[in-house]
Amino acid sequence: MRCISCGSQESKVIDSRPSEDGLSIRRRRECLRCATRFTTYERHNESPLIVVKNDKSSESFDRNKLLRSLMIATAKRDVPPARLEQLIDDVESEIRNTLKNEVRSKVIGDMVLDRLREIDDVAYIRFASVYKDFKDIEEFQTALQGMS
Repeated sequence: MRCISCGSQESKVIDSRPSEDGLSIRRRRECLRCATRFTTYERHNESPLIVVKNDKSSESFDRNKLLRSLMIATAKRDVPPARLEQLIDDVESEIRNTLKNEVRSKVIGDMVLDRLREIDDVAYIRFASVYKDFKDIEEFQTALQGMS
């Protein structure tokens, strides 16, 4: 695993345990170069989920890409990373339960927004402003009024 701090691929496992959902293994690692500690998750190799984007192109579902977006939306907010991981787990599980291998990016975005609204209003607006690509202040105000 590549260190999130220095990029080194040399690390050691400090702790290993099943995750809360029981579908993955949580590993706590320490970089052998810079001693930064980070967490990784190992999951069963499942059939890939394909995300169909608005321009009709497609790509594999990337948990890390979604997590990065959520981390940006929750920056300087009191939302623990574990809560974001749980949000992504919930979204992915719901999609997999439909037994479809393809899902539109809009569906994923809507699912994330529904869950994010319950977690943090500011993060919800931040995520929505990028996801919904507001064109003007009126669209933004409409989203804010919809939260009331």
